[in-house]
Amino acid sequence: MPELPETETIARDLHAAVAGAHILEVSVVRGDVLRGCTSNTLSERLRGLRIDRVWRRAKCVLLSCGGDTHLAVTPRFTGALILETSPTTDPYACVHLRLDDGRTLRYTDVRRLGTVALFDTGGLEAWSASLGPEPLDPAFTPERLSESLRATNRAVKAVLMDQKRLAGVGNIYANEALWGAGIRPARRAASLTRRESAALHHALTTVLHAAIAARGTSFRDYRDAFGARGSFATQLQAYGRGGAPCRRCGAPLATSHAIDGRATVWCRACQR
Repeated sequence: MPELPETETIARDLHAAVAGAHILEVSVVRGDVLRGCTSNTLSERLRGLRIDRVWRRAKCVLLSCGGDTHLAVTPRFTGALILETSPTTDPYACVHLRLDDGRTLRYTDVRRLGTVALFDTGGLEAWSASLGPEPLDPAFTPERLSESLRATNRAVKAVLMDQKRLAGVGNIYANEALWGAGIRPARRAASLTRRESAALHHALTTVLHAAIAARGTSFRDYRDAFGARGSFATQLQAYGRGGAPCRRCGAPLATSHAIDGRATVWCRACQR
């Protein structure tokens, strides 16, 4: 599932490529991905608008158009936003935005678990307010993370993945950050000391920046806005490496699905 580094990569690519373009036509092929709008509403609201900005909030890519209209695309497991210069046959295409320069922005989704929604500015602000802070925002300090962790006895990994507490972090980067900080994923969040919280903050921001620099993590489905794969998989220290030796101490990495049913990988020897 695309997390913060993947959606940030898509948003940056698209902003550089399409900001300033106008949407000439909207074609909805599979309307079951739409949320809060119909195919006709989507087309009527977007047609003729200028794309002012493409940006990210949490795991969502946002196209802000015409001042008060915002298209929100959440790719989830198999969704992708692909910018193409010539028509492509795609059996999984859901929505096409034809631009005034001849290019098409296509939302495609094999399993159609992702969503496409429309917001006005007030609706967007209300949705954004329901989410936690962005981990790469300068205002998200080690002290703020420590306060959030001390407020709950849930597993620290579950807290990192809770979008109402922290926006954009999913399973891959929660595993990686906890390995980097040397903290056991099942630890009660409230049990972390301020020093441990600071180490976790550092590990989390470090791995997110590194993954963005590598243009995200591709295993199977994730592609950037031009259809290319991210390369961060080669730098993973924990996620997907269950049974392999820990690159810090050499002990075999353990795997469990006990936290929210997601694959958790950690080192029993050096994560405390």
